[in-house]
Amino acid sequence: SFQLSTFIFKLLGMDAVTEVKAKLNIEDVIGEYVSLKRAGKNYKGLSPFSNEKTPSFVVSPEKQIWHDFSSGRGGDIFTFVQEVEGLDFKGALELLARKAGVDLSKFQTNSGSGNPKQKERLYEVLEASAKFYQVQLKANQKALDYIVKKRAFKKQTILDFKLGYSPDGGSALVDYLAKKGFSFKEISEAGLSVNRSGRTTDMFRGRIMIALCDQFGKVIGFTARLLNDDDALSSGAPKYINTPSTLLYDKSRHVYGLHLAKKAIQTEKFSVLVEGNLDVVSSHQAGVANVVATAGTALTDQQLKLLGRFSPDVRLAFDEDKAGMSATERAIPIASKAGVNLSVVTIPSGKDPDELVRQDPEIWKNVINEQVYALDWLIETYKNQLDIKSAVGKKQFAETILPVVQKLENNIEKDHYLQQIAKTLDIDVSAVKATMIKENTDVKRLKQVKISQNDISNNLQEIRKVGDQLISLTLMLPKSRLALNDVNEDMFGREETKKLFKFLRNNKDFDGNVKEADDLNEIKDYVKIATLHFEELYASVDPIELYYEAARLRTRLIEFYVKDQKQQIISLMQDLDETEARKHLERVKQLDALLKQSKE
Repeated sequence: SFQLSTFIFKLLGMDAVTEVKAKLNIEDVIGEYVSLKRAGKNYKGLSPFSNEKTPSFVVSPEKQIWHDFSSGRGGDIFTFVQEVEGLDFKGALELLARKAGVDLSKFQTNSGSGNPKQKERLYEVLEASAKFYQVQLKANQKALDYIVKKRAFKKQTILDFKLGYSPDGGSALVDYLAKKGFSFKEISEAGLSVNRSGRTTDMFRGRIMIALCDQFGKVIGFTARLLNDDDALSSGAPKYINTPSTLLYDKSRHVYGLHLAKKAIQTEKFSVLVEGNLDVVSSHQAGVANVVATAGTALTDQQLKLLGRFSPDVRLAFDEDKAGMSATERAIPIASKAGVNLSVVTIPSGKDPDELVRQDPEIWKNVINEQVYALDWLIETYKNQLDIKSAVGKKQFAETILPVVQKLENNIEKDHYLQQIAKTLDIDVSAVKATMIKENTDVKRLKQVKISQNDISNNLQEIRKVGDQLISLTLMLPKSRLALNDVNEDMFGREETKKLFKFLRNNKDFDGNVKEADDLNEIKDYVKIATLHFEELYASVDPIELYYEAARLRTRLIEFYVKDQKQQIISLMQDLDETEARKHLERVKQLDALLKQSKE
């Protein structure tokens, strides 16, 4: 976002961003992800964000921007890396700086996240440890049998996920790392050692080692599993041990397997969250690669936002036990706040993903494609568990579901579920609302939702594409700006488009020379995309035809807007009195008149 970019610029100074851009060619960076071919002065390729067959992804070396005509996305080199790698601006800057050989520490005025050289040393010690554990796995037949025979993991899978074994000695890893030149302090800071009786010894001993990697595949920690489940019962030792929090590893932010799953998530357009790391490994080996895991069932805002950058469709495949139920309850409002569509897939009783995959990968594929929206699943589950025909059962149901509904971010969705609860319990919706307000004294009475284009829109991507086309045409062909009559800024699905629309509306004689328009500096990359849009779509078309095209785009944009507004009005009218309902009916008539006028 522009605000975040501005903050980072202030923190690091524009020099860091400028130096990175100066050292990297946009076509080279994007070419690592997309197969590009020269098309005149630009490059073209297949969109990495959709399954298109005809190339509509354009890169302009001259403008140093890219645009994907299939999805309507576009921007500069930083925006592309943010989109394809699921990073925020700071993460994209760090990645590109490494690629360009730019030392960001030269530009930092204040760093609270550790010295870059210190981080690099920790990465090195962890990578060396992963290789050590892999060698030890080959040398220990019992561990190798567990991985190869019991879990049925193939050689390539073992290498891809960096599986290994920690020898059951005192300090085998510490001694190895010390010989490699790492200090005891570095080994400890990486979470690989503990102090026992004044002696530095290995943190993990006699366990299967599962490397935890960041989204780029760099090792940041480990999960260690006992070889025998019986050992846990007899000794009281935990089955799993994780690396403690370090400068690199934070379990509240980490998503296991994401570095190997992110491309599949973007392709399949959804991710599946399972409980066990080895369930992820089994699923990937079976060809279902959009599967990841977290440390335990407690999902965090950071994890869901990270997954949401690759696809907003996140599906939980947790056990249907008390822990799984509680995790789902907690996750629903977090997902709502993070802008993620959370759903649940039901695993057959007594099974886990690993068992399903080994039984038949097709069964696992079918299971994850039969998802139910999380709150609907929760309501249905408790409806079956409680006697909702009795007063006690109704009270328990409401006390369980209402706190979850109360935390939803969108008021339309919230109102929908209040009505659903009322219908399920066969009581008046006003009683449900009164109960929620009473039990949440810090919550104010629900207010009527303002109808706005910024609310949920089922057609947002198409709205953006049509809006981009109309704005690019009217930017570069001033005489076509008559098509902006009857259009308002709320009809556009992108903030940059709205700003450019307002500029064109206030500068009707603007000749398209963006270099002389200071008011457009804030959205200069989007303006470049608009000009690229025009060059690719309209530059060779007769101006007379373009006037008709502008009128067609205006009508199409208004159609989307009217449809979207009417959908919102219908959802609002379900629980309004007659007077309020009449007001909205008048609004519907105005929308119909607007649509009719646009077609005349």
